[in-house]
Amino acid sequence: MAIQSRNKVSVSFSMSGMTDIVFLLLIFFMITSTLIHPTALKLLLPQSKHQTSAKPFTSISITENLEYFVEDQPVRLEDLEGILKQRIGENPETYVALHMDRRIAVEHLVEVMNICKNNNYKMILATNPK
Repeated sequence: MAIQSRNKVSVSFSMSGMTDIVFLLLIFFMITSTLIHPTALKLLLPQSKHQTSAKPFTSISITENLEYFVEDQPVRLEDLEGILKQRIGENPETYVALHMDRRIAVEHLVEVMNICKNNNYKMILATNPK
């Protein structure tokens, strides 16, 4: 008499639950990484009631010690125009965001504005909301 077991153990493994969790984690980290601003420069920005919705292509930061940065790389003022031309090119519809400490004299703002004006770049001055 042959006795057979009624409960057979399945050897297969379903990966669908694991892939769901991996994709949910991937989406979560993609969303939260866009909320973190990539520059770690501490600037006291001026305050404004009006905000713009234009998305800048690159950003220029000027610290209180008159150190210039393109994105997070330090540059000299003399090299700023060349670096912007390398990054942006000749696109006249390009926006450049300027993050400038509010304690800096306006003459440094005007220098960067002149560089952008000479290359037909549109400039956005970054501010904190009031």
